[in-house]
Amino acid sequence: MKKDVTTKEAIKAITEDIAIYILGLKIDNVEFIDKELLRIEKREADIVATCLIDKIPALLHLEIQNDNDGSMAERMLRYRLDIMRARPKLPIHQYVVYIGKEKLTMPEKIEQDKLYFCYTIVDMHTIDCESLIKMDTPDALVLAILCDFKNRSEKDVCFYILNRLSELTAQNSEMLKKYTQMLETLSENRNLKNTIKEVEAMLSAVRIEDLPSYELGLERGMERGMERGDRRAGRSRRVRRCRGRGTAWRRAPRAACWPSRACREARSGGDRPRPGGPPR
Repeated sequence: MKKDVTTKEAIKAITEDIAIYILGLKIDNVEFIDKELLRIEKREADIVATCLIDKIPALLHLEIQNDNDGSMAERMLRYRLDIMRARPKLPIHQYVVYIGKEKLTMPEKIEQDKLYFCYTIVDMHTIDCESLIKMDTPDALVLAILCDFKNRSEKDVCFYILNRLSELTAQNSEMLKKYTQMLETLSENRNLKNTIKEVEAMLSAVRIEDLPSYELGLERGMERGMERGDRRAGRSRRVRRCRGRGTAWRRAPRAACWPSRACREARSGGDRPRPGGPPR
C-alpha cells in the first residue's frame, strides 16, 4: 500500500484508537520513532512507536494494508530486524491491519528449516462496523469507515457516521474539522472518498436550511420578490393603458413605454417616444 504524507499522518493520529478498539491493547504513552528506521532502499514501515502495553514498555509496529502482498511476511521480518537494531531491549508487537476488498490471502508466518517467524494480521472484514459505531465516540466512528459494512448501503453508513460526528462535536468546530479530515483520508483506502464528499454536501444543505437565519432570509427574500413582482405588474398595467390609446404605441418597443413621463406625454398629446429606445 503506497501512502502519502497525509494518509500516514492520519494513521498516526488514530494509532492509539486502532490499538484500543481494533487490536484490543491497553496502550499508553505513544511516541513515534519510524523515522529512525529508514532502510537503504527507503522501504519505510508505516507506524513504529514506543509505548506502554499493559503498563510494560514496548514497541508497536503497525502496517495498514489494502491489498494482498505475497511478500508481506518477509517485509515484516525485515522491519522487525530494523526495529531490533534501533531499540534492542524492548519487546516488539507487530500487526498488519488488512482493509482490502479482496479475500485475505497473505501469510502471517514464515517456517523454513530452523527459521520460524510470525506476526498478527487483523482482517477488517471480520469486524462489523456496527461494533465501533455503537461505541459512539468520534474516534470509533472514524475507524468504522475501515470496517466491513456487511449488507448495509455505503451511503447510509457514511451518512450516519458524518451526521453523528457533527452531533458529537457540535460545540467544537475545530474538532469536527479534524475528524472529518481523518475520515476523508481513511475513506480513500476503501474507495469511498466520493461518497463521503457527496454525503457532506447533502448534510451541508440540510444544516443551512435548518438555521433560523436561513428561514428568516428566505422569508425576506420572498417578500422582496413579491414586492418587485407587484411593482412590475403595476408598470405593466400602466403600459397596457398607454398602448391602448393609439396604434403608434402598439408598434413601439416595450422598453420605450416603461417611463411614466412618456405615458403622461402620450395622454396630453406630447411627443411620442422614438422606436428603439426610451423617450427623452
